[in-house]
Amino acid sequence: MADMGSFREAVIAWAAGGPGGPARELAARLSVRAAVLLEGPSDAAAVDALAARRGRDLAAEGICVLPMGGAMSVGRFAGLLGPPGLDLRLTGLCDEAERRFYADGLERAGAARQEFFVCTADLEDELIRALGVPRVAELVRAEGDVRALQTFLRQPAQQGRAPEQQLRRFLGTKKGRKIHYGRVLVEALDPDRTPAPLDDLLGGL
Repeated sequence: MADMGSFREAVIAWAAGGPGGPARELAARLSVRAAVLLEGPSDAAAVDALAARRGRDLAAEGICVLPMGGAMSVGRFAGLLGPPGLDLRLTGLCDEAERRFYADGLERAGAARQEFFVCTADLEDELIRALGVPRVAELVRAEGDVRALQTFLRQPAQQGRAPEQQLRRFLGTKKGRKIHYGRVLVEALDPDRTPAPLDDLLGGL
């Protein structure tokens, strides 16, 4: 049965050079109205987790949460999904360092007025600062990763770094870890401590 996951896969295939017909057909069948353009799957995990905490089913609302595989792909996806293509509403999250890719990509697609939200460093940095280092360390322990963290912190490259930087780097040291903790960290947030970019993104959908 066609679902938002099928639409997401069809769009990714289209962006890779495949036909656009399947994505167009699914967009109409599923009444897709908006796409959230994200750099990667860890951002998608965080957005989905926050939506679930707030009792929202984004897919049922016609919203596709779409990890693009990197900020430099935003122009290609915006061209397919924005005014030149499916004419969906576009929004998303990006890192401060990637802001220009989003701004340029949306402008080229004729979607410069559509709003996206910028994380100071990245979303993991925002979540670590919102929770605080002691709470994140507790979560790492609860998830069974404390020995891996201790080993990581003994590496010479980590000496002298701020604890927030160490934790942020640790989350990216193993495949799948950032995705897993994207959900774990969001689920641990106090409702009034949601990082502003993530809170504003979901609130605007």
